[in-house]
Amino acid sequence: MSEPISIQFTRFSAFYSPLIATIAGGFLEAEGFAPQHSVARAGRSAIEGVVNGTVHVCQSAPSQGFGPLEKGQTPPAMHFAQINERDGFFLTGRAADPGFTWQKLAGKKVLVDHGGQPLAMFKYACHRRGLDYKTIQAVDVPSGQMDAAFRKGEGDYIHQQGPAPQQLEHDKVGHVVASVGEAIGPCAFSSLAATREWLGTDAAKRFTRAYREARAWLLATPAARVAEAEASFFPGIDRAVLTATIAHYQKLGCWTPHVEITRPAFEVALDVFQHAGLITKRHRYEDVVAPPPGEGAGGHS
Repeated sequence: MSEPISIQFTRFSAFYSPLIATIAGGFLEAEGFAPQHSVARAGRSAIEGVVNGTVHVCQSAPSQGFGPLEKGQTPPAMHFAQINERDGFFLTGRAADPGFTWQKLAGKKVLVDHGGQPLAMFKYACHRRGLDYKTIQAVDVPSGQMDAAFRKGEGDYIHQQGPAPQQLEHDKVGHVVASVGEAIGPCAFSSLAATREWLGTDAAKRFTRAYREARAWLLATPAARVAEAEASFFPGIDRAVLTATIAHYQKLGCWTPHVEITRPAFEVALDVFQHAGLITKRHRYEDVVAPPPGEGAGGHS
């Protein structure tokens, strides 16, 4: 009898393929699990499901722990593995621009995703590229309506996670000109989180083993084959677009082979949030991050 495991995503896109592949590629079944997945309702954090016991593992971000820490509280969940070690947002312009520099955004209308972490990362990327964020005309449209606004002609550039930019290219509406992840480099961007109690279980060890295998498979497998395995998770997305998105992310280096959230990557996340004025002090790695359960991680949380 398979053991049910409930997984929740905060956002669902091909960017989270390491976790999607763990479900889609049969890696969890091989460990005796019957996986079920869901996406958190808009404006809600998947951490809530972990805390109330309806979700075992969720897709989150280490920065999620900064909120409670800023209030002097202990974060209710621990981040035990990385999904993406780079930002996965792209900047898409109206025309192809092989000579693009970030300075070209000065004075332009940019539809910027105003979500907490995406916006902080975008501001930090501007900073890293020597552009004063205040010189751009940042247009704030709700995340779910940004794509339609850009397609209707609003803005000169748009800041989105894959596969939306690749779909714009496919539809000949825009051209990807830059990657935020490239501008910032490695950082603790998105993660897997669970309660301290669950991390001490045998199920946590088996889940992590399946996740390590899925991650290795994702890096070693041609994008078209990965897209084929994940296609049923993205019914509205053209297969060529899904393949292009996966290939982009494989090359970008966000799916590094190790599953651990490293200290250096965590320090960069602190730099980003400090630069955006979202934290008042640098928080301790141990207060947010736990080692992956099971092999090669000391086996304790």
